[in-house]
Amino acid sequence: MIEVFAVLLITALATSLLGVFLVLKGQAMTTDAISHTILLGIVLAFFITNDLRSPLLIIGATVIGLLTVYLIELISNSKLVKADASIGIVFTALFAIAVILVSRYADDVHLDIDVVLMGQVLFAPLNRIDILGFSLPYALVQLSIILLINIIFVLLCYKELKVTSFDPIFAAVSGFSATLIYYILMSLVSITAVTAFDTVGSILVISFFTAPAMTAYLVSKRLSRMIWLTLIIAAFNSIAGGIFGYFTDTSISGSVATVSFITFILVFMIQKFTLSHRKPVN
Repeated sequence: MIEVFAVLLITALATSLLGVFLVLKGQAMTTDAISHTILLGIVLAFFITNDLRSPLLIIGATVIGLLTVYLIELISNSKLVKADASIGIVFTALFAIAVILVSRYADDVHLDIDVVLMGQVLFAPLNRIDILGFSLPYALVQLSIILLINIIFVLLCYKELKVTSFDPIFAAVSGFSATLIYYILMSLVSITAVTAFDTVGSILVISFFTAPAMTAYLVSKRLSRMIWLTLIIAAFNSIAGGIFGYFTDTSISGSVATVSFITFILVFMIQKFTLSHRKPVN
């Protein structure tokens, strides 16, 4: 179980780190769309390679993830429909195509919709890889690399991410492309999502991307502090939810997502109570 908790922890950190900037941009639910539509990229890449472990699956999922973002932006920028409606239209259409392809052409392949939604984190330690004489879960190694890439991206582009998150117009005037930073961010979101959802499922991926950052945002409006709080909350949610799911013999992914929701509600209620009882300054 220690390895299962390690996988949950690394997944939580890798996803929630990027989730901070999605929440600040008001695009938290874009991860919902991406976490579902990347299934289409995986299916199409599988039809080409016939190998569920091929790197092309990640490439295919990333391409579809970026296509999802592009289509959402294209439809919402037309001003004919609202942004939330464009998310609903794009993600349901692409996800439905993926489900049809899986049910029609991949019945004999391990592409189960229930696994896509809930994941199989308990089985993560069974698929192992040897590194320098150490046998480690493949998912743990893969997600650790993704976490490292995400950390490097945030460190190198911290100033740009900060400016584009709060003032994209000023970012454009300052001489760097907000669009470029945005699509790099969304590329990493797609890669992180497809790497994580095979292990923990799309529901928990969405929860990891949004819940910790939203909880941290309630108590901090300073970006650096919000990032640290997000990572701490994500770590707590993953471990506490994993322990609860293990001892109650329930879905680990469902338990972690539930704990994430409870944590958010508790912080929300505490903040609301604190603000309502704060004495006005004369």
